[in-house]
Formats: sequence, structure tokens, C-alpha cells
Amino acid sequence: MGTKRPGRKMQILSEATRLFSSDGYDKVTVKHLAETVGISEPALYRHFDSKEKVYDAVLESIASRLDTETLFERLKKEDDLEVLLRSLASHLISFFSDNEDLYRLLLFSALGGHDRAREVYKVIRGSYVKFLTKQLDRLHEKQVIIKKQNDITARCFTGMVFECALGMTLWKGFHTNEYLAEELMANNIPIYVRGLKA
Repeated sequence: MGTKRPGRKMQILSEATRLFSSDGYDKVTVKHLAETVGISEPALYRHFDSKEKVYDAVLESIASRLDTETLFERLKKEDDLEVLLRSLASHLISFFSDNEDLYRLLLFSALGGHDRAREVYKVIRGSYVKFLTKQLDRLHEKQVIIKKQNDITARCFTGMVFECALGMTLWKGFHTNEYLAEELMANNIPIYVRGLKA
């Protein structure tokens, strides 16, 4: 029995992410993935039992690549609403600008109805919504902002930022005007701040 080469599993995940995000789950075969990695199919199976297991591992890796722990820890006591919103937006836009393949993969997963896609979507987008809702509740208790349905506000804000990230990556060239992340935030975040301030 062959040995597992260090780093090979990460190489498989990297290539699988690229292939799944460019071709979709259904079009990627184990044979093609193995060829892309430069190994045989049996060698790939030593790391993953099936294509489904590779896909599950790719989807799970997305949440860990986001690395929101440090961001959320830094912002959990932030009382300046504009700093809070700008920091969350910057993190999301920057991440998806640098990891366009993951955004494409999430869209393919959702459109393909893959079981794990809904869970990963909740982990990624849901983690921002949950964190922002909690912060808006906290800021309301401190009388920094007025009372709204904070979960709706958090969902809408997060959705706007995700749409901005899409506009800067996947939809680039579809719009007549292209904007920088800073321009998008400078335009939209003050609108939220004004609407929420006490």
C-alpha cells in the first residue's frame, strides 16, 4: 500500500476547489481531478473515499479560510457603528476579491442543490448576520442606535456587501460603471449609519 505524501491532501483540495468552482460538481470527475493533481485515481482514493467526500472537504475548508474569529473578537466591543460596518464590509469584500473561486463555488453549490451548500452558506453568510445582529442588539441597549428588527437589518446589510463583492468579482464587466470597494463603502455605509443612529 502506498504512503500518503505530506501536502498532497491540500493539493487535492486546492485543485478540487478550482475545478468545482469553474466547472461545477457534476462535470468534475475523479479521473480528471486525479490527472490535474498529477496522481492516479487509486492514489486520490487513498486520501478521499469518493468525489462527494472531496467536495465536502472543499466546502468545509471555505469557512476556515474566512477566519472570522479574529475579526469578530476585535469588533465585539466596537461602539462606533460606522467602524463596525466598515470593518465587516472590508473583510468580506477583501476576502471574496482574493478568493473569487470560493464565491463561484458557493453559487455552483447552491444552484446545483448540493446538500452541504446550504450548511456552508449558513456558516459563511450566516456567521456575519448572527454577529452583526448581536452587535446591533448591544448597541441598541447602549442607546447608540434606535430599535429596529436587527436580524433583518443585519441580513440586508450583509446581503448588500455580498452583492458588492459579486459586482467586483463575478459580475465585473457586466455593469457600465465599475467601482472600487472604498467607493462602495463610502456611498452605502453612511446610509445605514444615518438610518440606525439614535
